[in-house]
Amino acid sequence: MASISPSRRVRRTPFSDGVEAAGVKGYTVYNRMLLPTVFRSVVEDYHHLKQAVQVWDVACERQIEIRGPDAGRLMQMLTPRDLRGMLPGQCYYVPIVDETGGMLNDPVALKLADDRWWISIADSDLLLWVKGIVYGFRLDVLVDEPDVHPLAVQGPKADDLMARVFGDQVRNLRFFRFGWFDFQGSAMVVARSGYSKQGGFEIYCDGTANGMPLWNALMEAGADLDVHAGCPNLIERVEGGLLSYGNDMTRDNTPHEAGLGRFCSTQTAIGCVGRDALLRVAKEGPLQQIRAIAIAGDVPPCDRGWPIMAGDLRVGLVTSAAASPDFGTGVAIGMVRMTHWDAGTVLQVKTPDGMREATVQETFWI
Repeated sequence: MASISPSRRVRRTPFSDGVEAAGVKGYTVYNRMLLPTVFRSVVEDYHHLKQAVQVWDVACERQIEIRGPDAGRLMQMLTPRDLRGMLPGQCYYVPIVDETGGMLNDPVALKLADDRWWISIADSDLLLWVKGIVYGFRLDVLVDEPDVHPLAVQGPKADDLMARVFGDQVRNLRFFRFGWFDFQGSAMVVARSGYSKQGGFEIYCDGTANGMPLWNALMEAGADLDVHAGCPNLIERVEGGLLSYGNDMTRDNTPHEAGLGRFCSTQTAIGCVGRDALLRVAKEGPLQQIRAIAIAGDVPPCDRGWPIMAGDLRVGLVTSAAASPDFGTGVAIGMVRMTHWDAGTVLQVKTPDGMREATVQETFWI
């Protein structure tokens, strides 16, 4: 594949100097920013992530800050998840939907205070949608993108590394909770969260100027822990069933089709703009849904959807796939029709390298 040409329209991050010094070999563009995709190799990065600790530049997960008297009302208008019981210091995974119930994003929301929230977004122009809702309903809030840049620390040694930089209190954070921790005189939000199943944290680096000092502090503190620069790993995320907005679901899919119905409290999420549409979906059920799929044989790179076939009938689409070293099979995420989504169903996948036998799984691998 051709390289990405440098441009001010594709923004660098506060950590880009560190990423380059670490020998990044590939990028993708995410929210108009550089997101590293490989350092040594996808397979080497995969094994290291499961064994040690990595520091990820995920500043492309831009923040939308909502503050003001109507902040809570606006947040509930955006998502079918009932937010009434959410307390400051909590993180919620929140499907964001439009008026048809179609997914616009699947971010993590952080409640900083009753009148102040951050939405840590996946790859889409969600800021424009939020501003449109504010203008259309004349809500009393300010919405902008703050100078805040996520940096993830992931892997089984993440707790040890974070404690060296932020103190032992960071170990006490529960999953999807956050606290404020000092770094060289700056208070930063640290959450126990991240885009892997290996455990770890996300640091919301406050201020561009703090980017490289934070990166360097983590790298120096973790030298004896075999810390490396890393990035979200395709193989590991597919094994764990971590969905990628724009790959595994789009605006054409409802949260229920994406397997996210457990994050929808449609009956009680009063005010959500897509509530009426989703009430029908919740009652009738989806006609297709995300499933884990094992694929036999060699698995080529998946940069486009692969049709899932039952004989001559197309019954779904593989949206992400990789060869798993640990499980010895091709692992995939696919959208499958209800007629063929039961675990154990044997199908075929039309890859660029030919047909492959595929089997629907009961669950993802990790």
